[in-house]
Amino acid sequence: MKRIITFGEIMLRLNPEGYLRFLQANKLEATYGGGEANVAVSLANYGMDAAFVSKVPAHEIGQGAINELRRYGVDTSLMVRGGERLGIYFAEKGASQRPSKVIYDRAGSSVAKAEPKDFDWDKIFDGADWFHFTGITPALGGNLPEICLEACKKARKKGITVSCDLNYRKKLWSREQARETMTKLMPYIDLCIANEEDAKDVFGIEADNTDINSGKLNHEGYISVAKKLTDAFGCKYVAITLRSSISANDNDWAGMLYTDGNAHFSKSYHMHIVDRVGGGDSFGGGLIYALLSGYEPDAAINFAVAASCLKHSIEHDFNLCSVSEVQALAGGDGSGRVQR
Repeated sequence: MKRIITFGEIMLRLNPEGYLRFLQANKLEATYGGGEANVAVSLANYGMDAAFVSKVPAHEIGQGAINELRRYGVDTSLMVRGGERLGIYFAEKGASQRPSKVIYDRAGSSVAKAEPKDFDWDKIFDGADWFHFTGITPALGGNLPEICLEACKKARKKGITVSCDLNYRKKLWSREQARETMTKLMPYIDLCIANEEDAKDVFGIEADNTDINSGKLNHEGYISVAKKLTDAFGCKYVAITLRSSISANDNDWAGMLYTDGNAHFSKSYHMHIVDRVGGGDSFGGGLIYALLSGYEPDAAINFAVAASCLKHSIEHDFNLCSVSEVQALAGGDGSGRVQR
C-alpha cells in the first residue's frame, strides 16, 4: 500500500445552515477542514495509507480535529500537540450571482507558530512514497516557509515524490511574498497543481486569450502556462484545473495534465454545486491516487476531475467518495440515477 504524507493546517469550519448569510444566521454548523487534510481524507477513502501532519492545541478542540480525521481513516500518529488555538474559518455559501465568501480567523494558530524542531522529517517520511502540501501552508508565515523547504529537501533526498497545489490566497500574503517563497520551493516539486489564476498571481504566468469571468477558456493558452512552469522549475507534471463559472451554483469543470511535453485534457462536466469548498483539494487527492496507482495520463486526469466533480455535490470540506464511484463517473455514468 502506498503511503502519503500531507502537511498543513486543519481548521474549525463554521458556516450558516443552507444558503443563509452570515448576518441572518443565529447558529453555525461546526466541522473541520483544510487543504492538506482534505487531500488526506480523499486518499484514505480510496484505500491508501494517508497521514496528516500538523500542530494543534492540546485541548478538546484540537482533539476534535484529530478525531474527525481518524473517523475517515487518516493516520494522525505524527500530529504535534501544542500552542494556544486552532485556526477558524467562516464559510458562507453563495447562490446565483452572489459569490461564496470565506472569512479567516487563523492568526496565531498552533501550526502558524510552529518551530522547525516540532517536526522530525526523517521519522515522518519513514516508509513514505509521496509528500503533499499547498501554498497556503508557507503563506501562514512564521517559520513555515523554512519548515516547508526543509521538508521538501528531505523528501527529495529520500526519493519521495513531492506535490504542491499553489492555492494562492490573497488574504494571507501578497503576490510578491508568494513569488519569493514559492520560487525557492518549486525546484523540489514534482507535481505542481494550479488553477487558472494561481500561475498568474504567483509567477506572473498567464494563459493567452482567456477570461475566467466570461467563461471562455483557451486550451492552447494553458498548454503554454504548463510548459513555462515546467521549463522554469523542472516539474515532471503540471496539472491545471479549468473552471468556467456561470454562477455561484453552476460551473463547468475540467482539467489538464501536462507531462513529457504532452497535454492531456479531461472531459468537461457541467456541475450544479452543493458546496465548492474543497473542490480543488479533491482534484489533488484524485490525481495523487491515480498517479500512484499507475494510471496513464489521460486516465489520471479524468479520474481527478471526476473525483472533484463529485465533491462539489457534498457538503463541507471532505470528499467522501469511493474509487468505484469516481470510476463510474469518469467512465460516463453521470446520470445521477438512484443506485439500487
